[in-house]
Amino acid sequence: MSDPNAQYGFNGKTFPCATELSIALLSGRWKMTIIWKLKNGKKRYGELKASIPGITHKMLAQQLRELEEIGIVQRYVYPVVPPKVEYELTGLGDGLVPILEHLNEWGEHFRLQEREDILSNR
Repeated sequence: MSDPNAQYGFNGKTFPCATELSIALLSGRWKMTIIWKLKNGKKRYGELKASIPGITHKMLAQQLRELEEIGIVQRYVYPVVPPKVEYELTGLGDGLVPILEHLNEWGEHFRLQEREDILSNR
């Protein structure tokens, strides 16, 4: 049972419960997608960008920085020309994979054809 007086925080912000903190840290259109794309191992920046239709360079860079700051993503820079940068989930990030797998499974209920079949059987 959790302590009702517990406080949770990150970067000077406090939250009354762990769930609110988690949602605040992972909110945003692209963070969960980036984590999902990294679940199978390291990816180069360009490979990651190509795998997420609609994301801009600016948004990908910003979201990766934030995920790195939280400790979910590790950035590797190789001293070669041209520069080579790879991203990978940390142990903390790996802990999110089963949660995202459950969300993916739940989201399958909304597959367009299946959803139409469910609604038409009412």
